[in-house]
Amino acid sequence: MKYQIITDSCCDLTEQQYQELGVRYAPLTILYKGEPYDNFNDPAELKTFYDSMRAGETATTSAVNPEGWVNIMKPILEAGEDVLALCFSSGLSTTYQSAVIAAKELREVYPERTINVVDTLAAALGQGLLVILAARKRDQGMSLADLTAWVEDNKLHLAHWITVDDLDHLKRGGRISATTAFFGGMLNIKPIIHVDDEGHLINVAKARGRKASIEYLAKKLAEDCVDFDTVAIGHGDCPEDAAALEALLKAAGAKNVVTGYVGGVIGAHTGPGVLVVFFLGKNR
Repeated sequence: MKYQIITDSCCDLTEQQYQELGVRYAPLTILYKGEPYDNFNDPAELKTFYDSMRAGETATTSAVNPEGWVNIMKPILEAGEDVLALCFSSGLSTTYQSAVIAAKELREVYPERTINVVDTLAAALGQGLLVILAARKRDQGMSLADLTAWVEDNKLHLAHWITVDDLDHLKRGGRISATTAFFGGMLNIKPIIHVDDEGHLINVAKARGRKASIEYLAKKLAEDCVDFDTVAIGHGDCPEDAAALEALLKAAGAKNVVTGYVGGVIGAHTGPGVLVVFFLGKNR
C-alpha cells in the first residue's frame, strides 16, 4: 500500500529539498516583529532573520496545532494513501502531541487507512537527516510498518552536537543564568550542548573559543559516528564556520555533508552563530 512521509518545518529542510524527497510538511509559527509567520526555510529569509537578531530583534515560536496536522494528513488519506508523520521532539514542543490528536481524529473518519506518528525526539537538521534517510528507505521499497520500526529503532542514534556563539540568547531562554552568561562572555567560553534521549537540550561541556568548540563537534563525530555516508551541519548564518566544520568532518571520514541554516524556530532561542553537527552514532 502506498504511503506518504510527512513532517513539520522544524526539520529545517528547504522547499527544494522537500520537493526532491517527496515529503510534505506542517509549518510551525514564528511571532516576529509583531507578525506571525510560517517558520522560515528560505536561506535569504533566514539571513535577514539572523541579521535582525544581531540588531536586537527577538522572536517567539508556537507549535503546529492539531488542525495544522489535519490539513496535511486529510488530503493524503482521501487519496487512498497511508501516512507516516515524523515529528519535532516532544521534549521541545507540543507539535508531536498535536499530531497524535489529529491522527486519532482522522482514524475515526478513515478507519481503513494507517496513520503512524513518530516522536523523533530530534530537532533542526537532526530531524531533517532522519527524514532524508527515511525517504531513501521508502524509495528503496521499505513498507510503512518496517520504516516506522526503523525510525523508532534508530532515532536515539541520531546525535545532535551544538555550540553557540552568543550566550545572551541562552540566558533569555533560561538555559543558563545571567551570571554564567556574563562571565562566560568575558572568558570567551562556548558551551557544548546536545539533545538527550528525552529530546531536551542539555549543556554538557565548555570550550575556550570558537575554534575549540568547532573542533569539539568534529571530535564527537570521529569518536561516535557509525554511518559516515551522510551527515549534516546546521548553522545560524555563519557559513564560514560551517565550512570549517565540514572540512574537519570530511577529514574524519564523512562522505556526504548536508549543510543548511538552522531555522527560525530553533534559531529564535539559540541566536546567530549557532553551529550543529548531526549524525547516526553509537548513541545520542
